[in-house]
Amino acid sequence: MGSPVGPQETGHADTVHDVQLDYYGRKLATASSDRTIKVFDVTGDQLTPLTTLHGHDGPVWQVSWSHPKFGNLLASCSFDNSIMIWKEQQDGSWMPVYTTDSSLHSASVNSVAFAPHELGLKVAAASSDGSASVLTYNTTEGKWNQQKVDAHSVGCTAVSWSPAAPPGSLVSGKPPAHAIARFATAGCDRTVRIWHYDESKRQWAQQGQPLKGHTDWVRDVAWAPNLGMPINTIASAGQDGKVLIWTEQNNQWSQLVLCDLQQPVWKLSWSVTGGILAVSDSKGNVTLWKEAIDGQWQQISQNAAAA
Repeated sequence: MGSPVGPQETGHADTVHDVQLDYYGRKLATASSDRTIKVFDVTGDQLTPLTTLHGHDGPVWQVSWSHPKFGNLLASCSFDNSIMIWKEQQDGSWMPVYTTDSSLHSASVNSVAFAPHELGLKVAAASSDGSASVLTYNTTEGKWNQQKVDAHSVGCTAVSWSPAAPPGSLVSGKPPAHAIARFATAGCDRTVRIWHYDESKRQWAQQGQPLKGHTDWVRDVAWAPNLGMPINTIASAGQDGKVLIWTEQNNQWSQLVLCDLQQPVWKLSWSVTGGILAVSDSKGNVTLWKEAIDGQWQQISQNAAAA
């Protein structure tokens, strides 16, 4: 495991809410309450500012990078109820190429994520109006199409895509199966919900029953990479201080309490292979958790970031 990088000056004039590396780890994007997004070049542990993106009329909560097969694209979401798609031009400048209109969401858009590249160019988002939306780029028409589902009765806080590879495809010995289009949402109704694309109706629909286990808002949800292994795993973080691990077998989800931190848990992030889960709480602490061979989860590291 590499050495931690010390604090980096971003140049933002207000709180930084999200930091995301691109696919190759060569560029970094930050989202801030100052209504801007900043893009940096990453060389070793050094950040070199490249540009500042202006376009949102409120705090920017989250950013997401596309797969490089689509070029350098960024998606951003904001308190101003909008989602923006940004594209890097050949000269290194960035331009907004799509902005959702006011008819899509009527409240803050809290989370945004590009889909796995196998599904094409898609973006999912979660809003405080209780809905989740999916933006799909139509290559034939050259435009973005919008779809929306009523995800949570109170508010939708986070969204995370499922791996596109069907569980077990790596070890099945069969020809590659059709890519799976699913994502998970977290809500203020204390649930996690799974959504899949119904090909016959050409719309997104809830799959199965809501996952219930938290006693307060679910702040974040993160679907683990599975690399084609025969398992689906989701982690959820709650205002109740708990992190739950959900495992799918035979289309049924079971839950395990990973930890109870006795304080709100805000964000989750899986390692590239899905073997390690990073958990951050309201006091700025970050802990790392790893599943052992016997299926038990162990805390392997803690960084008191607020210190």
